[in-house]
Amino acid sequence: MFAIVRTGGKQYRVAAGDKIAVEKIEGEAGDTVSLGDVLLAGDGGEVKDAKGLAVSAEIIAQTRGEKVIVFKKRRRHNYRRRNGHRQSLTLLRILAVGDAKKTAPKKEAAPKAEEAAAAPAAEKKAAAPKKVAAPKAEAAEKKPAAKKAAPKKEA
Repeated sequence: MFAIVRTGGKQYRVAAGDKIAVEKIEGEAGDTVSLGDVLLAGDGGEVKDAKGLAVSAEIIAQTRGEKVIVFKKRRRHNYRRRNGHRQSLTLLRILAVGDAKKTAPKKEAAPKAEEAAAAPAAEKKAAAPKKVAAPKAEAAEKKPAAKKAAPKKEA
């Protein structure tokens, strides 16, 4: 089975076991990522519905591409500029093309929601004892700021 996926503004035809270099995706070597933007899927000569499909891939390495030289010149104006650029890339090994999109996000989303709910409650408990009336007392002891004189009227 193959699929056409979009990542980093480009489209790639992938099948299980393929290795591709795409624009940088966050993660470390060995992490598994899901490419959810599947444009087309097929098996042999048949085209299948790509709705709800995802492609799972393993990050092999984070690397950089070859250096591209950008040279600008304007004739007869003594203008020359030379710049280089190396694109950050991620090497991926495609593990499977299938319904991974429906199962993976649910597993990841449940712990995050529990952690997010627990964290604010802990912060509120910790923040309550920190409130002390001492700063207000210090502010009352200080002299009030001098008032500015009113502008003089011209006659």
